[in-house]
Amino acid sequence: MKRLLPLAVLAASAVVAPLGHAQDYPATKLKVVGGLSNLSLYNEFEKPFWTTTIPKASGGKVTADIKGFNEMGLKGPEIIRLMSQGVIEFGTSTLAYFAADNPINEAIDLAGLAPDVKTARAVTDSFEPMYAKFYAQSGIKVLGMSTYPAQVLFCNADMKGLADVKGKKVRTSSRTQAEFVEALGGSSVTMAFGEVVPALQNKVVDCAITGSLSGYSAKWYEVSTHLYALPVNWNQQIHAVNQKAWDKLNPKVQQLITAQFKTMVDDIWSAAGKQTQEGYDCNTGAAACTQPVKGKMVLVQPSDADRALLKKVLAESVLPKWAARCSAQCVTDFNTTVGKVVGLTAKK
Repeated sequence: MKRLLPLAVLAASAVVAPLGHAQDYPATKLKVVGGLSNLSLYNEFEKPFWTTTIPKASGGKVTADIKGFNEMGLKGPEIIRLMSQGVIEFGTSTLAYFAADNPINEAIDLAGLAPDVKTARAVTDSFEPMYAKFYAQSGIKVLGMSTYPAQVLFCNADMKGLADVKGKKVRTSSRTQAEFVEALGGSSVTMAFGEVVPALQNKVVDCAITGSLSGYSAKWYEVSTHLYALPVNWNQQIHAVNQKAWDKLNPKVQQLITAQFKTMVDDIWSAAGKQTQEGYDCNTGAAACTQPVKGKMVLVQPSDADRALLKKVLAESVLPKWAARCSAQCVTDFNTTVGKVVGLTAKK
């Protein structure tokens, strides 16, 4: 991220540049594997970035083909490995998908760590240099890190508070979510995002965790009755590129992508809080929802006791278990970055 151009500099250069400036870019065709194609992050930010923003900023010289990883028959966890091998050039995936490969991938998104989007952004920014260094070892350059809306509980069962997770089967998408559910006395069930609707409908699971707006986009409101408005975590995304593929690009193209990428990431983070609320509104049919289809779920607001319980589970179960499986250096890096942001100390 060191070579990122401030947006103001980019804008200023656009003003004073001659009309033929865009022609300075060599004709370049990029191949991108994006995030889940049925969600707003992909449709409202990622796809337009590659198909409109970059071509427009380069005068049509730099173009890209992009498909969501699900459209390519992938499940997500393969993205980093395929990017490392050079099979995928540019790619996006959920960081938590790689928790099994190395616990460092959980550091910024432990359950209960960030109760609001401002904290989630600060935590992510503080640890991003650690990820840049870590992934460089696999021949991958980190371009940026974004987020989905808050990850919350959708339940096809009565839900009055966090303690009601006890005894329920809950679909989780990460190890930290699983440990969170189990610490509350629930049973964690791992399944792909696309399998959740029939699982909720057929009572294979009682609840499932995903982004509030992601769940709306996937029509979880059709198979769920209660939406619990307490952010468990955020499911940050890693946007990266194979280093060899990057090195082959013209320096001006590299500069263009990195400068524009920072703007896109900022836009996604700015939208995350609004989209979290939009998810609450549209899943429950609130008047504030501007979407044509509205759900009829019951919105359950967390109590002070619920928020205290979330912090307790993080401090006494989630954080210690994560620290036990991450390396000593990993824990030290956490304490000097994330730990300072949220006022926590992990112990090995």
